[in-house]
Amino acid sequence: MADAAATKKKATDDAEAAAAATPLAWPTKGFFGSFPDEAIDPMVEDGFGKQSVQVRMAWRRRHPCGGPVSSGSAVATVFAPASARSLGGSPGTDADCGLHRRHLKDRTCAEFVVRGWQLLSGGRVFLPSEGLTNSGVLRSQMAAAVADAAVPAAAKANGAGAGCCAAKGPGYATPREAMEKGPREGLLYVTCVYNGTGIDKPDYLATVDVDPNSATYSQVIHRLPATHIGDELHHSGWNACSSCHGDASTSRRFLILPSLLSGRVYVVDTAKDPRAPALHKVVQAEDIAEKTGLGFPHTSHCLATGDIMISCLGDKEGNAAGNGFLLLDSEFNVKGRWEKPGHSPLFGYDFWYQPRHKTMISSSWGAPAAFRTGFDLQHVQDGLYGRHLHVYDWPGGELKQTLDLGSTGLLPLEVRFLHDPSKDTGYVGCALTSNMVRFFKTADGSWSHEVAISIEPLKVRNWMLPEMPGLITDFVISLDDRYLYLVNWLHGDIRQYNIEDPAKPVLAGQVYVGGLLQKGSDVVYVTDDDKEEQYAVPQVKGHRLRGGPQMIQLSLDGKRVYVTNSLFSRWDEQFYGPDLLKKGSHMLQIDVDAEEGGLAVNPNFFVDFGTEPEGPSLAHEMRYPGGDCTSDIWI
Repeated sequence: MADAAATKKKATDDAEAAAAATPLAWPTKGFFGSFPDEAIDPMVEDGFGKQSVQVRMAWRRRHPCGGPVSSGSAVATVFAPASARSLGGSPGTDADCGLHRRHLKDRTCAEFVVRGWQLLSGGRVFLPSEGLTNSGVLRSQMAAAVADAAVPAAAKANGAGAGCCAAKGPGYATPREAMEKGPREGLLYVTCVYNGTGIDKPDYLATVDVDPNSATYSQVIHRLPATHIGDELHHSGWNACSSCHGDASTSRRFLILPSLLSGRVYVVDTAKDPRAPALHKVVQAEDIAEKTGLGFPHTSHCLATGDIMISCLGDKEGNAAGNGFLLLDSEFNVKGRWEKPGHSPLFGYDFWYQPRHKTMISSSWGAPAAFRTGFDLQHVQDGLYGRHLHVYDWPGGELKQTLDLGSTGLLPLEVRFLHDPSKDTGYVGCALTSNMVRFFKTADGSWSHEVAISIEPLKVRNWMLPEMPGLITDFVISLDDRYLYLVNWLHGDIRQYNIEDPAKPVLAGQVYVGGLLQKGSDVVYVTDDDKEEQYAVPQVKGHRLRGGPQMIQLSLDGKRVYVTNSLFSRWDEQFYGPDLLKKGSHMLQIDVDAEEGGLAVNPNFFVDFGTEPEGPSLAHEMRYPGGDCTSDIWI
């Protein structure tokens, strides 16, 4: 036995030595599973009947997010299955997967690309081309074999333990891991606005303590002002998220703050002191406009390349025709536009990408020249607001389909895929018509849509219109894709839906936390039997709740919803009057029953932005330092 083992080892060593001195045959395509026929044909000749062969493969290891790259070669023993030797059988379950990460999930958090091969022993190997039924069988075997041989060296070269990267990048490997292993949130970063309030001060980023064991629980503990007045800080995103979890060289360090009205983009360093973030860089609007023609930046997401992508709602003059997607590089320099020339959407707003389906979908608010002056129903009739979803090739940037949501999908705002990266469905909240529209891939590979949730308008008195829409302005999906939470900014309620069947959401919880129809308001809704009614809204720590629920964020474990009440300063004033601007925003915490369903206001949590040192401010988007349910995308 010992002699046999020694003989086998010597044969392998000799093979490796010979291989090292022999040039490799390079395929014309680099990805394993796409070998051209001219490279395969010479290897098929007498591979039949061989039980195993040894091949040497050159490999190149790369992180999915464009991190460290290493390369080398490895000797692999491949056992050709009987079905391959006889040309019988059917494709393996991993057919055409090549070196897909799913096949290597227990070996490495990176991808391998085989760049060449050389037969070492055992005769010629039968390696079917893609057109033959059992091509996936040998591809899978060779993928596993070369990975087993190559991973330890690759991992060691990048400072990690053999077989898997010991060092991890930002976020979590899967949504489920984030939900089950992520820590409870201790801080929230909140964009706060003075623009439009009459207070001549810069907007700022507030740090809020949400640790119930802290002495400063439910308080603003730090404020980072912007450099200019009138920015209208709005949404925020990260320089890196869970899509780069396999890249140990990347960290979720910088918070990206696009300024909706001024066009600037602020970059904030949260790593030096998470409780007191510091300004790192300001990308000036003039630089963005000069190099891309874009203005009114809104949603920010990190990309696998290390770039930052930001949706922009128009050109610098506020025309929707100039909208598109801004790219910043990893140093936050203006790189250009993401979409291909001539492939801009009709209107811009939010976007979400699902790499496994090679798709990005963006939504449509309206022309900045219209919405920045306040909402006018005539502008909808004039075509200045959107009703479309735009389906892009990812990461190519070609607009491949436009979905017209029609009269049921006016003002489609926030858009989210399910968190499971294999899923081909998601939702968009359509504000004016107050519908949740589900989008999904069809059998022919195109995309379609349907109304999944409909919030009926209420007949009202003492308001600007005879009927009041709920106005769905935000929603969030739990990391296990079980629940969807939405807000009705005007009606004043937060709703929880079970979406285990994405096509048939079921209402599981509801709570009122403000709105225009709460008791004590001038506005009433009218029942079918002509009775005037209002909703009971609780006070929290002695405070009457102002405005309506607008932005929400869900804890990683799915047990807490945080909510703020400002939409956009001009619209805040229009719909809620001077009361909200003079008294400022607040933040609430909603306790969630994630098992049976149900929502309840936490009576011990209230952050009052009406008592800020510089005066009452308007609070909008919320982010956790470690990632959350609306910024992290898994690949």
